[in-house]
Amino acid sequence: MAEARRQISRVWLWLGAAVVLVAVFFVARSMTHDRMPVHASSAVRAELVSTVSTNGLVEPVRNFPFYCPLATTVRSIAVQQGDHVRAGQTLMQLDDVTARARVATAESGLRGAEVNLEAIRQGGTLEERQSLTSNVTRAQLDLAQARRELASLEKLQATGAASTSEVDASRQRVSLAEDGLHTLEARQRTRYAPSELQRAMAAVADAEANLAAARVVLEKTTVRATGDGTVYSIVVSTNDFVEEGKLLLQMANLDEVRVRSYFDEPEIGRLAVGQKIRIVWDARPGHEWHGHIVQVPSTIVTYGTRNVGEVLVAIDRDLSDPKDGLLPETHVTVTVTTSSAPNTLTVPREALHSEDGKPYVFRVVGGSLERTPVTIGTPNLTQVPIASGLSDGDVVATASTNGMALEEGVAVKVIR
Repeated sequence: MAEARRQISRVWLWLGAAVVLVAVFFVARSMTHDRMPVHASSAVRAELVSTVSTNGLVEPVRNFPFYCPLATTVRSIAVQQGDHVRAGQTLMQLDDVTARARVATAESGLRGAEVNLEAIRQGGTLEERQSLTSNVTRAQLDLAQARRELASLEKLQATGAASTSEVDASRQRVSLAEDGLHTLEARQRTRYAPSELQRAMAAVADAEANLAAARVVLEKTTVRATGDGTVYSIVVSTNDFVEEGKLLLQMANLDEVRVRSYFDEPEIGRLAVGQKIRIVWDARPGHEWHGHIVQVPSTIVTYGTRNVGEVLVAIDRDLSDPKDGLLPETHVTVTVTTSSAPNTLTVPREALHSEDGKPYVFRVVGGSLERTPVTIGTPNLTQVPIASGLSDGDVVATASTNGMALEEGVAVKVIR
Protein backbone atom coordinates (compact mmCIF):
# COMPACT_ATOMS: atom_id res chain seq x y z
CA MET A 1 0.00 0.00 0.00
CA ALA A 2 2.73 2.42 0.96
CA GLU A 3 4.62 1.45 -2.16
CA ALA A 4 1.59 2.29 -4.29
CA ARG A 5 1.27 5.71 -2.70
CA ARG A 6 4.96 6.42 -3.40
CA GLN A 7 4.53 5.47 -7.03
CA ILE A 8 1.48 7.78 -7.31
CA SER A 9 3.49 10.66 -5.77
CA ARG A 10 6.30 10.12 -8.28
CA VAL A 11 3.80 10.26 -11.12
CA TRP A 12 2.31 13.52 -9.87
CA LEU A 13 5.81 14.91 -9.36
CA TRP A 14 6.74 14.14 -12.95
CA LEU A 15 3.46 15.52 -14.19
CA GLY A 16 3.99 18.75 -12.21
CA ALA A 17 7.51 19.11 -13.58
CA ALA A 18 6.22 18.58 -17.09
CA VAL A 19 3.51 21.20 -16.61
CA VAL A 20 6.08 23.70 -15.32
CA LEU A 21 8.37 23.04 -18.24
CA VAL A 22 5.51 23.45 -20.70
CA ALA A 23 4.44 26.68 -19.00
CA VAL A 24 8.01 28.07 -19.08
CA PHE A 25 8.30 27.08 -22.75
CA PHE A 26 5.09 28.83 -23.72
CA VAL A 27 5.85 31.93 -21.62
CA ALA A 28 9.34 32.25 -23.13
CA ARG A 29 7.91 31.66 -26.58
CA SER A 30 5.23 34.25 -25.99
CA MET A 31 7.73 36.82 -24.72
CA THR A 32 10.00 36.18 -27.71
CA HIS A 33 7.20 36.67 -30.24
CA ASP A 34 5.89 39.86 -28.57
CA ARG A 35 9.22 41.77 -28.54
CA MET A 36 9.53 44.55 -31.21
CA PRO A 37 12.54 44.00 -33.50
CA VAL A 38 14.60 47.19 -33.73
CA HIS A 39 17.87 48.40 -35.17
CA ALA A 40 20.16 49.93 -32.59
CA SER A 41 23.53 51.60 -32.32
CA SER A 42 25.92 52.42 -29.51
CA ALA A 43 26.95 55.90 -28.43
CA VAL A 44 30.61 56.13 -29.39
CA ARG A 45 33.27 58.80 -29.45
CA ALA A 46 34.53 59.94 -32.85
CA GLU A 47 35.61 63.02 -34.77
CA LEU A 48 32.47 64.88 -35.79
CA VAL A 49 32.96 66.62 -39.13
CA SER A 50 30.29 68.92 -40.63
CA THR A 51 30.43 69.66 -44.37
CA VAL A 52 28.45 71.60 -46.97
CA SER A 53 28.62 70.87 -50.70
CA THR A 54 27.72 73.11 -53.64
CA ASN A 55 28.74 73.93 -57.20
CA GLY A 56 31.53 76.23 -58.36
CA LEU A 57 33.21 77.65 -61.45
CA VAL A 58 36.96 77.66 -62.03
CA GLU A 59 38.40 81.04 -63.04
CA PRO A 60 41.91 82.50 -63.40
CA VAL A 61 43.22 84.62 -60.54
CA ARG A 62 44.41 87.17 -63.10
CA ASN A 63 42.42 86.98 -66.30
CA PHE A 64 43.29 88.98 -69.42
CA PRO A 65 40.25 89.38 -71.69
CA PHE A 66 40.57 91.27 -74.98
CA TYR A 67 37.60 93.20 -76.39
CA CYS A 68 37.05 94.70 -79.84
CA PRO A 69 37.85 98.46 -79.72
CA LEU A 70 35.50 99.33 -82.61
CA ALA A 71 33.10 97.71 -85.05
CA THR A 72 35.34 96.00 -87.59
CA THR A 73 36.35 92.64 -89.04
CA VAL A 74 38.94 90.12 -87.94
CA ARG A 75 41.79 90.20 -90.44
CA SER A 76 43.87 87.34 -89.01
CA ILE A 77 44.38 85.19 -85.88
CA ALA A 78 47.98 84.35 -85.01
CA VAL A 79 47.42 81.83 -82.20
CA GLN A 80 45.33 78.80 -81.34
CA GLN A 81 43.48 77.90 -78.19
CA GLY A 82 45.93 76.38 -75.70
CA ASP A 83 49.01 78.20 -77.06
CA HIS A 84 51.45 79.59 -74.51
CA VAL A 85 52.41 83.16 -75.46
CA ARG A 86 54.92 85.76 -74.33
CA ALA A 87 54.31 89.38 -73.38
CA GLY A 88 53.99 91.59 -76.46
CA GLN A 89 53.36 88.70 -78.86
CA THR A 90 50.75 89.43 -81.57
CA LEU A 91 47.61 87.37 -81.03
CA MET A 92 45.14 88.82 -83.54
CA GLN A 93 44.96 91.56 -86.19
CA LEU A 94 41.78 93.55 -86.79
CA ASP A 95 40.98 95.66 -89.84
CA ASP A 96 42.30 99.16 -89.02
CA VAL A 97 40.99 101.34 -91.90
CA THR A 98 38.33 103.01 -89.76
CA ALA A 99 40.76 103.46 -86.88
CA ARG A 100 43.31 105.18 -89.14
CA ALA A 101 40.62 107.51 -90.50
CA ARG A 102 39.68 108.46 -86.95
CA VAL A 103 43.31 109.25 -86.13
CA ALA A 104 43.61 111.47 -89.21
CA THR A 105 40.41 113.33 -88.30
CA ALA A 106 41.59 113.83 -84.74
CA GLU A 107 44.98 115.12 -85.89
CA SER A 108 43.28 117.64 -88.17
CA GLY A 109 41.02 118.78 -85.36
CA LEU A 110 43.99 119.25 -83.05
CA ARG A 111 45.88 121.33 -85.61
CA GLY A 112 42.85 123.59 -86.11
CA ALA A 113 42.43 124.08 -82.35
CA GLU A 114 46.13 124.88 -81.93
CA VAL A 115 46.04 127.46 -84.74
CA ASN A 116 43.00 129.12 -83.15
CA LEU A 117 44.69 129.22 -79.74
CA GLU A 118 47.86 130.71 -81.20
CA ALA A 119 45.80 133.36 -83.03
CA ILE A 120 44.08 134.35 -79.78
CA ARG A 121 47.36 134.56 -77.94
CA GLN A 122 48.85 136.75 -80.72
CA GLY A 123 45.77 138.97 -80.94
CA GLY A 124 44.38 137.38 -84.10
CA THR A 125 45.64 135.89 -87.33
CA LEU A 126 48.39 137.59 -89.33
CA GLU A 127 45.83 139.03 -91.73
CA GLU A 128 43.70 140.31 -88.86
CA ARG A 129 46.70 141.87 -87.13
CA GLN A 130 47.87 143.59 -90.35
CA SER A 131 44.38 144.95 -90.97
CA LEU A 132 44.14 146.26 -87.40
CA THR A 133 47.57 147.92 -87.65
CA SER A 134 46.48 149.59 -90.87
CA ASN A 135 43.32 150.86 -89.22
CA VAL A 136 45.32 152.24 -86.27
CA THR A 137 47.67 154.08 -88.63
CA ARG A 138 44.73 155.55 -90.56
CA ALA A 139 43.09 156.64 -87.30
CA GLN A 140 46.32 158.32 -86.20
CA LEU A 141 46.52 160.21 -89.48
CA ASP A 142 42.87 161.24 -89.22
CA LEU A 143 43.44 162.51 -85.67
CA ALA A 144 46.50 164.50 -86.72
CA GLN A 145 44.57 166.07 -89.60
CA ALA A 146 41.67 166.95 -87.29
CA ARG A 147 44.01 168.58 -84.81
CA ARG A 148 45.67 170.66 -87.55
CA GLU A 149 42.30 171.86 -88.77
CA LEU A 150 41.30 172.75 -85.23
CA ALA A 151 44.49 174.76 -84.72
CA SER A 152 43.89 176.70 -87.96
CA LEU A 153 40.32 177.51 -87.05
CA GLU A 154 41.31 178.68 -83.60
CA LYS A 155 43.81 181.17 -85.21
CA LEU A 156 41.15 182.37 -87.59
CA GLN A 157 38.69 182.80 -84.76
CA ALA A 158 41.18 185.06 -82.98
CA THR A 159 41.17 187.43 -86.02
CA GLY A 160 37.40 187.09 -86.43
CA ALA A 161 37.69 185.07 -89.64
CA ALA A 162 36.06 181.91 -88.19
CA SER A 163 32.94 181.51 -86.16
CA THR A 164 32.61 179.81 -82.81
CA SER A 165 30.39 177.10 -84.29
CA GLU A 166 33.05 176.14 -86.78
CA VAL A 167 35.63 175.82 -84.01
CA ASP A 168 33.25 173.70 -81.89
CA ALA A 169 32.56 171.39 -84.80
CA SER A 170 36.28 170.96 -85.40
CA ARG A 171 36.84 170.12 -81.72
CA GLN A 172 34.11 167.47 -81.91
CA ARG A 173 35.82 165.88 -84.91
CA VAL A 174 39.10 165.77 -82.93
CA SER A 175 37.33 164.12 -79.98
CA LEU A 176 35.73 161.52 -82.23
CA ALA A 177 39.06 160.78 -83.88
CA GLU A 178 40.73 160.36 -80.47
CA ASP A 179 37.99 157.96 -79.32
CA GLY A 180 38.31 155.92 -82.49
CA LEU A 181 42.08 155.67 -82.13
CA HIS A 182 41.86 154.67 -78.47
CA THR A 183 39.39 151.93 -79.35
CA LEU A 184 41.62 150.53 -82.06
CA GLU A 185 44.69 150.66 -79.82
CA ALA A 186 42.78 148.86 -77.04
CA ARG A 187 41.76 146.14 -79.51
CA GLN A 188 45.36 145.88 -80.59
CA ARG A 189 46.53 145.36 -77.00
CA THR A 190 43.77 142.93 -75.82
CA ARG A 191 41.62 141.80 -78.67
CA TYR A 192 40.21 138.69 -76.92
CA ALA A 193 38.68 138.34 -73.46
CA PRO A 194 40.21 135.87 -70.92
CA SER A 195 37.17 133.61 -71.29
CA GLU A 196 37.85 133.30 -75.03
CA LEU A 197 41.44 132.28 -74.31
CA GLN A 198 40.25 129.67 -71.81
CA ARG A 199 37.73 128.32 -74.32
CA ALA A 200 40.45 128.00 -76.97
CA MET A 201 42.74 126.21 -74.51
CA ALA A 202 39.93 123.80 -73.59
CA ALA A 203 39.34 123.11 -77.29
CA VAL A 204 43.00 122.17 -77.69
CA ALA A 205 42.86 119.87 -74.66
CA ASP A 206 39.72 118.21 -76.02
CA ALA A 207 41.34 117.72 -79.42
CA GLU A 208 44.42 116.21 -77.78
CA ALA A 209 42.25 113.78 -75.82
CA ASN A 210 40.38 112.77 -78.99
CA LEU A 211 43.64 112.15 -80.79
CA ALA A 212 45.01 110.07 -77.89
CA ALA A 213 41.84 107.99 -77.81
CA ALA A 214 41.93 107.45 -81.56
CA ARG A 215 45.56 106.33 -81.36
CA VAL A 216 44.72 103.89 -78.55
CA VAL A 217 41.95 102.37 -80.67
CA LEU A 218 44.36 102.07 -83.60
CA GLU A 219 46.93 100.41 -81.35
CA LYS A 220 44.33 97.93 -80.10
CA THR A 221 43.52 96.76 -83.62
CA THR A 222 46.72 94.77 -83.22
CA VAL A 223 45.90 92.50 -80.27
CA ARG A 224 49.07 91.78 -78.27
CA ALA A 225 49.63 89.68 -75.15
CA THR A 226 49.86 91.82 -72.04
CA GLY A 227 52.00 89.21 -70.28
CA ASP A 228 53.12 85.61 -70.33
CA GLY A 229 50.27 83.10 -70.24
CA THR A 230 48.06 80.66 -72.11
CA VAL A 231 45.31 81.51 -74.60
CA TYR A 232 42.40 79.45 -73.29
CA SER A 233 39.45 80.94 -75.17
CA ILE A 234 39.03 82.34 -78.71
CA VAL A 235 35.44 83.30 -79.52
CA VAL A 236 35.81 84.74 -83.05
CA SER A 237 37.12 83.52 -86.39
CA THR A 238 38.98 85.12 -89.28
CA ASN A 239 36.80 87.46 -91.41
CA ASP A 240 34.12 87.66 -88.71
CA PHE A 241 32.47 91.04 -88.29
CA VAL A 242 32.80 92.02 -84.64
CA GLU A 243 30.81 94.70 -82.85
CA GLU A 244 32.51 97.24 -80.62
CA GLY A 245 33.01 95.87 -77.10
CA LYS A 246 32.60 92.20 -78.04
CA LEU A 247 34.96 89.67 -76.43
CA LEU A 248 37.66 88.42 -78.81
CA LEU A 249 39.78 86.05 -76.72
CA GLN A 250 41.01 85.39 -73.19
CA MET A 251 44.38 84.42 -71.78
CA ALA A 252 45.70 83.79 -68.28
CA ASN A 253 48.38 82.08 -66.25
CA LEU A 254 46.71 78.70 -65.78
CA ASP A 255 49.00 77.86 -62.87
CA GLU A 256 47.08 80.44 -60.84
CA VAL A 257 43.37 79.64 -60.77
CA ARG A 258 40.67 79.82 -58.13
CA VAL A 259 37.08 78.64 -57.72
CA ARG A 260 34.06 80.91 -57.45
CA SER A 261 31.54 78.79 -55.54
CA TYR A 262 27.85 79.47 -54.91
CA PHE A 263 26.46 78.67 -51.44
CA ASP A 264 22.75 78.89 -50.69
CA GLU A 265 21.71 81.71 -48.39
CA PRO A 266 20.94 79.55 -45.27
CA GLU A 267 24.45 78.06 -45.35
CA ILE A 268 26.40 81.33 -45.54
CA GLY A 269 26.43 81.83 -41.76
CA ARG A 270 28.48 78.65 -41.36
CA LEU A 271 31.29 79.85 -43.64
CA ALA A 272 34.52 81.57 -42.59
CA VAL A 273 37.81 82.55 -44.19
CA GLY A 274 40.38 79.76 -43.95
CA GLN A 275 37.96 76.82 -43.92
CA LYS A 276 39.23 73.81 -45.87
CA ILE A 277 37.70 73.00 -49.25
CA ARG A 278 37.69 69.78 -51.26
CA ILE A 279 37.19 70.17 -55.03
CA VAL A 280 35.99 67.47 -57.42
CA TRP A 281 35.77 67.71 -61.20
CA ASP A 282 33.54 65.18 -62.98
CA ALA A 283 35.89 65.16 -65.97
CA ARG A 284 38.60 63.65 -63.73
CA PRO A 285 36.85 60.96 -61.66
CA GLY A 286 38.91 59.68 -58.77
CA HIS A 287 40.88 62.92 -58.46
CA GLU A 288 40.40 65.81 -56.09
CA TRP A 289 41.98 69.16 -55.37
CA HIS A 290 42.22 71.05 -52.10
CA GLY A 291 41.90 74.71 -51.18
CA HIS A 292 40.59 77.12 -48.60
CA ILE A 293 38.12 80.02 -48.43
CA VAL A 294 39.74 83.42 -49.00
CA GLN A 295 36.60 85.57 -49.33
CA VAL A 296 33.12 85.08 -47.89
CA PRO A 297 29.99 86.69 -49.39
CA SER A 298 29.30 90.37 -48.81
CA THR A 299 25.89 90.25 -50.49
CA ILE A 300 23.28 87.86 -51.85
CA VAL A 301 22.83 87.44 -55.61
CA THR A 302 20.40 85.52 -57.79
CA TYR A 303 21.93 82.47 -59.46
CA GLY A 304 19.32 80.81 -61.65
CA THR A 305 16.48 80.01 -59.26
CA ARG A 306 18.67 80.20 -56.14
CA ASN A 307 19.64 83.02 -53.78
CA VAL A 308 23.33 82.47 -53.18
CA GLY A 309 26.48 84.06 -51.84
CA GLU A 310 29.64 83.97 -53.96
CA VAL A 311 32.64 82.48 -52.13
CA LEU A 312 36.19 82.65 -53.51
CA VAL A 313 38.33 79.56 -52.96
CA ALA A 314 42.13 79.58 -53.37
CA ILE A 315 43.73 76.37 -54.66
CA ASP A 316 46.37 74.96 -52.30
CA ARG A 317 49.64 73.55 -53.60
CA ASP A 318 49.08 70.06 -52.18
CA LEU A 319 51.68 67.52 -53.36
CA SER A 320 49.01 64.82 -53.43
CA ASP A 321 46.80 66.79 -55.84
CA PRO A 322 46.95 66.14 -59.61
CA LYS A 323 49.89 67.82 -61.32
CA ASP A 324 47.81 69.19 -64.20
CA GLY A 325 45.50 71.85 -62.82
CA LEU A 326 41.87 72.75 -63.27
CA LEU A 327 40.86 74.50 -66.48
CA PRO A 328 39.10 77.88 -66.51
CA GLU A 329 35.32 77.95 -66.96
CA THR A 330 34.90 74.33 -65.84
CA HIS A 331 32.14 73.42 -63.39
CA VAL A 332 33.23 71.65 -60.21
CA THR A 333 31.76 70.47 -56.92
CA VAL A 334 33.20 72.01 -53.75
CA THR A 335 32.79 70.66 -50.22
CA VAL A 336 33.66 72.86 -47.25
CA THR A 337 34.43 71.56 -43.77
CA THR A 338 32.49 73.96 -41.54
CA SER A 339 33.45 72.34 -38.23
CA SER A 340 35.53 69.47 -36.83
CA ALA A 341 35.25 68.25 -33.22
CA PRO A 342 37.47 65.31 -32.15
CA ASN A 343 36.57 62.81 -29.38
CA THR A 344 32.87 63.71 -29.48
CA LEU A 345 30.18 61.37 -28.13
CA THR A 346 27.85 60.73 -31.06
CA VAL A 347 24.80 58.72 -32.08
CA PRO A 348 23.28 58.22 -35.53
CA ARG A 349 21.03 61.07 -36.63
CA GLU A 350 18.05 58.74 -37.07
CA ALA A 351 18.19 57.89 -33.33
CA LEU A 352 17.29 61.47 -32.40
CA HIS A 353 13.69 62.52 -31.75
CA SER A 354 12.18 65.82 -30.69
CA GLU A 355 9.01 66.97 -28.94
CA ASP A 356 8.22 70.65 -28.36
CA GLY A 357 11.77 71.45 -29.39
CA LYS A 358 13.27 69.12 -26.73
CA PRO A 359 15.48 66.33 -28.13
CA TYR A 360 15.47 62.77 -26.77
CA VAL A 361 16.49 59.22 -27.69
CA PHE A 362 15.22 55.73 -26.83
CA ARG A 363 17.81 53.80 -24.86
CA VAL A 364 17.63 50.01 -24.83
CA VAL A 365 17.69 49.11 -21.12
CA GLY A 366 16.90 45.58 -19.90
CA GLY A 367 15.27 44.60 -23.16
CA SER A 368 12.87 47.56 -23.32
CA LEU A 369 12.89 51.17 -24.52
CA GLU A 370 13.55 54.02 -22.13
CA ARG A 371 12.95 57.58 -23.29
CA THR A 372 16.03 59.64 -22.39
CA PRO A 373 16.28 63.45 -22.80
CA VAL A 374 19.61 64.60 -24.26
CA THR A 375 21.46 67.82 -24.95
CA ILE A 376 22.96 68.00 -28.43
CA GLY A 377 25.40 70.10 -30.41
CA THR A 378 25.39 70.91 -34.14
CA PRO A 379 24.78 67.69 -36.12
CA ASN A 380 26.18 66.79 -39.52
CA LEU A 381 24.44 64.77 -42.21
CA THR A 382 24.80 61.40 -40.38
CA GLN A 383 25.83 61.97 -36.74
CA VAL A 384 24.53 63.97 -33.76
CA PRO A 385 26.91 65.15 -31.01
CA ILE A 386 25.63 64.36 -27.48
CA ALA A 387 26.61 66.91 -24.84
CA SER A 388 24.69 65.26 -21.97
CA GLY A 389 22.16 62.52 -21.30
CA LEU A 390 24.13 59.51 -22.56
CA SER A 391 27.32 57.72 -21.63
CA ASP A 392 29.87 55.88 -23.71
CA GLY A 393 28.49 52.55 -24.91
CA ASP A 394 24.80 53.29 -24.28
CA VAL A 395 22.64 51.48 -26.81
CA VAL A 396 19.98 53.57 -28.57
CA ALA A 397 17.26 52.38 -30.92
CA THR A 398 17.23 53.93 -34.38
CA ALA A 399 14.09 52.38 -35.91
CA SER A 400 11.90 49.28 -35.83
CA THR A 401 12.16 46.72 -38.59
CA ASN A 402 8.37 46.29 -38.84
CA GLY A 403 7.55 49.98 -39.23
CA MET A 404 5.98 50.36 -35.77
CA ALA A 405 6.70 53.55 -33.81
CA LEU A 406 9.14 53.46 -30.94
CA GLU A 407 7.49 54.03 -27.55
CA GLU A 408 8.49 54.20 -23.89
CA GLY A 409 8.53 50.79 -22.15
CA VAL A 410 8.06 48.66 -25.27
CA ALA A 411 9.94 45.36 -25.12
CA VAL A 412 12.40 45.10 -27.97
CA LYS A 413 14.70 42.66 -29.63
CA VAL A 414 17.86 44.26 -31.08
CA ILE A 415 18.61 43.33 -34.68
CA ARG A 416 22.17 44.23 -35.58
